[in-house]
Amino acid sequence: MTESPRPAPNPRRRSERSRRAILSAALELCSENGYGRVTIEGIAARAGVSKKTIYRWWATKGAVLLEAVIEAVVSASPLPDTGDVDADLVTHVTSVMRVFTSPVIGPAYTGILSELLHDEALARAVNEELVGPRVALVHERLRAGQRRGQLPPDADLELAVEMLYGPLYYRHALKRPFHDPDRIASLVAHVMRALRAPSPS
Repeated sequence: MTESPRPAPNPRRRSERSRRAILSAALELCSENGYGRVTIEGIAARAGVSKKTIYRWWATKGAVLLEAVIEAVVSASPLPDTGDVDADLVTHVTSVMRVFTSPVIGPAYTGILSELLHDEALARAVNEELVGPRVALVHERLRAGQRRGQLPPDADLELAVEMLYGPLYYRHALKRPFHDPDRIASLVAHVMRALRAPSPS
C-alpha cells in the first residue's frame, strides 16, 4: 500500500551517528521480517531515536531504505577502469549480482521495487537517485572504451546497458537463481560481441 505523504524531509542538522543507526536498523528489520512489516516505529525503536527524528530527514520508510540501498550499491558495485572494458564490465556485473543476493541488501531492494507501481514518488526517487546514475556510470565506461577504439563508433551504448542489467533484474524480480561468475562472463561476452558486430547494411 502507498504510504501517507509526509512533509518534505529536512536535511539540516543531520546527525551522522543517528543517520547510520537508522539506515542499519531499517536494513536489519527488512532482512529479518520482510519489507512489508517494516515500520517507522520499528526503525526508530531499533535505532534508538524518535520517530520525529526519522520524519525530519525522510518522508517514508521507502525513502529510508532507498538511501540505505543506494549507499550499499555505490560502495559494493564499483566500475573500475583498468583499460580493459570487457573485464571491467564483468567485475561490475558480478558485484551487482552480489548486491542483489545479499541477505541484507537484497530484501530491501526487492521491497522497494515491489512498491514502485503504487508509489510514484518512490519510483521517481529510485530512477533519479539510483538507477539513472548507475546506468550513466556504465554508459560512460562504454563510451571510454569507444574513445579508445575498443568499441565501434556506432555501437548502441544505451541498448548495451539494458542488455547487461536486464538479465539481473529479470532474475531478481522473478526470484530465479542468479548466474555464477562464469555465466556472467559469458553474458558480458555476448553483449560485447553484439556491440562489435558490423551494422546491417
